[in-house]
Amino acid sequence: MPAAAPISALVLAGSRPGARDPVAEAEGVAHKALVPIVGEPMLARVVDALRHAGIAQIAVSANEPEVVALATRLGCIVLPTASGPSASVATAFATLGAPMLVTTADHALLQPEWVRDFLADTPADADVAVLLAHRTAVERALPGTRRTYLRLADGGWSGCNLFLLANTKATAAIQTWAAVEADRKRPWRIAARLGAGTLWRYALGRLTMAEAIARLGRRIGIIAASVPARDGLAAVDVDKPSDLAQVRSLLERP
Repeated sequence: MPAAAPISALVLAGSRPGARDPVAEAEGVAHKALVPIVGEPMLARVVDALRHAGIAQIAVSANEPEVVALATRLGCIVLPTASGPSASVATAFATLGAPMLVTTADHALLQPEWVRDFLADTPADADVAVLLAHRTAVERALPGTRRTYLRLADGGWSGCNLFLLANTKATAAIQTWAAVEADRKRPWRIAARLGAGTLWRYALGRLTMAEAIARLGRRIGIIAASVPARDGLAAVDVDKPSDLAQVRSLLERP
């Protein structure tokens, strides 16, 4: 990615009203962003990694009072949550502007070099980029971990909860994300957004991840890029108590 305006970052740390998170419940805290790992709340670990990667302006989207208080103590901008993740990102993008990184408070293993590598590996012309880890890289880094993979012609891929909105054209991607959230119970409408040609190549087993992301970008009028993670651990976040146990085990090693 070429040098341009300073990059800001958004950490999603909100929760839907009434939603119950298994990690927070197991640890007896109000939100999993507060769960301690090696003496630090998860949110603090994420913010620290971003700062050491050179990100000076960091915002946290949160609605739980204890998370808001922690974000404030960490010197972050606190932004209100919206109706869903995409709307929260839209609010932050309108406030912080481009370029903006997006990650999540449960990305407890986040490392500064992952952020720097992601930015370095993102094509210079990309409007939007997403970090993805190949299944072989994930299983090599953490044998036995259970991740969700999207299988395409070039194997299985898992998301790494790290996105780059490089310029104002990325607004189209946020709007598409919002539409996908709205259609999550109508998968045929989500599939229709890919177009018949893309779906046909997928059905024939010829669609690679890079091609899928690029084609989706073209459908909405932007240049979208998938960036392979150099470290498979980048795909490991904390969605359930077993994930937390794995992360703690990794970070507590001598």
